[in-house]
Amino acid sequence: MKLIVGLGNPGPQYEHTRHNAGFRVVDKLATKLGWKWTERHKRAILASGTIGTEKVILVKPITFMNLSGEAVGELVRWYKVQPEDVLVVCDDLDLPVGKVRLRASGSAGGQKGLDDIILHLHTDQIPRVRIGIGRSPNNRKDHKSYVLSVPTRDERILLDAGEDRAVEAILMVLTEGLAPAMNLFNADPEAEQKAEERRRQQKERQEQARLRKEAEQKEQEEQINPAP
Repeated sequence: MKLIVGLGNPGPQYEHTRHNAGFRVVDKLATKLGWKWTERHKRAILASGTIGTEKVILVKPITFMNLSGEAVGELVRWYKVQPEDVLVVCDDLDLPVGKVRLRASGSAGGQKGLDDIILHLHTDQIPRVRIGIGRSPNNRKDHKSYVLSVPTRDERILLDAGEDRAVEAILMVLTEGLAPAMNLFNADPEAEQKAEERRRQQKERQEQARLRKEAEQKEQEEQINPAP
């Protein structure tokens, strides 16, 4: 069994804010799978079904973001799943708008909902999908106002694309595992290109060193055994 937990704040006033990216992702995933939000367990609403042979439950805590761990802790105990069977989907200030990153564990990085889940599950070994929302260009603007505001039109386009990509990442985690999904979705094309260029240059240097060594050996052999 897997719990896919989208983080956000309940209520229509928060629906389109940056902070509700996690809610929107699990909503999109439920729509794609044809699952309905017809279940409720204490402080969360649920949609569930089966992917392959795996029972999967989509979760939206109805606590506010900072208390997400209360709802998730209840579900983990109720369904008797391990922290590594929980996949948290949340926004991230430190990623550019629309970028998606997967991690198997680690600190919350300032994300209050994830931080509360780590607190209640007593471990940071919790897989997560992070969707970048960037930081405010106005450095004086506090983080709370920024995350609870609605993105600009251009940001919304990028964020929509990132949320769609997060849906595909979650599906890959469920069907192929976390490691293959991380390898694919964490890849940065520019970084990959730079890495490939470094590998090419290294091979060239190795080949040049080999040719120099062969030339030196040949020269030494000619000095020892001069041609008649």
